[in-house]
Amino acid sequence: MDRERRGLGFYVLAAFFTLFVLFLYGPLTTIFILSFQGPSGGLTFPMNGFSLHWFRNLLETQAVGDFGGSFTRSFLLGLMVMITTVVVSLLAGMAFRRPFWGATPLFYTAIASLIVPSILVSLGIGLLFQVLGLEPVWYSSAFGAHLTWTLPFGLLIMFAVFNRFNPAYEEAARDLGATSWQTFRHVVLPLILPSLIGVGLFGFTLSYDEFARTLMAAGSFNTLPLEIYGMTTNVTTPVLYALGTVTTLFSVGIILIALAAIFVSQKAARKRIAG
Repeated sequence: MDRERRGLGFYVLAAFFTLFVLFLYGPLTTIFILSFQGPSGGLTFPMNGFSLHWFRNLLETQAVGDFGGSFTRSFLLGLMVMITTVVVSLLAGMAFRRPFWGATPLFYTAIASLIVPSILVSLGIGLLFQVLGLEPVWYSSAFGAHLTWTLPFGLLIMFAVFNRFNPAYEEAARDLGATSWQTFRHVVLPLILPSLIGVGLFGFTLSYDEFARTLMAAGSFNTLPLEIYGMTTNVTTPVLYALGTVTTLFSVGIILIALAAIFVSQKAARKRIAG
């Protein structure tokens, strides 16, 4: 059978998509390759040898930069933001299922921070803490700054989820004598669990990689994005590329774990409905 001929538009779009992929992943690929430079390697091509020297160097005490401390702060901050985003988004999604007074202004207020420049949010929160006589630190002021970024996304996701949720499942559970808590625990939660995992993934990754909203609100202790930015001006070895490779692989690992959890929860939910 003759293959269908593709028009000029197909090849133009294919070329555009190829350029987009190269633009998106080209810099990451370059950093990944250069992180395997030999001990005498530099920051640019051509490569001078091939080794794991700079990855081993990450485990040593650095003359410049605090890899371990900044990573720990970013990781803990990401977990705090993730948990808070999931809980608040779930509660807000449940609350907005029924109309109440002030729902519309509250909704627009909640998502308004998405259109405010990130650096202004960071600056405003940092100034607020100073006016109140409090020292901006990563686990308080930066935590609040990150929530202004993650919560709107979590709210929008949960609103979309509950907009498509079939209330017949809840009605059937109540007809069988289930309480409100039992209905939520055994019916609603298993069905929306994949979406909650997605909200958690959004919350963690957005917080873990956030720079602008952290800049003025982190205080004297840097998170990992701030530490990497500060090191770009005084680190002249591929150890910075090795750090970028490790943190990128860590982020990819978190995403793969979340996708696996979504797959398992969806499979369990299908079994629950079928059985």
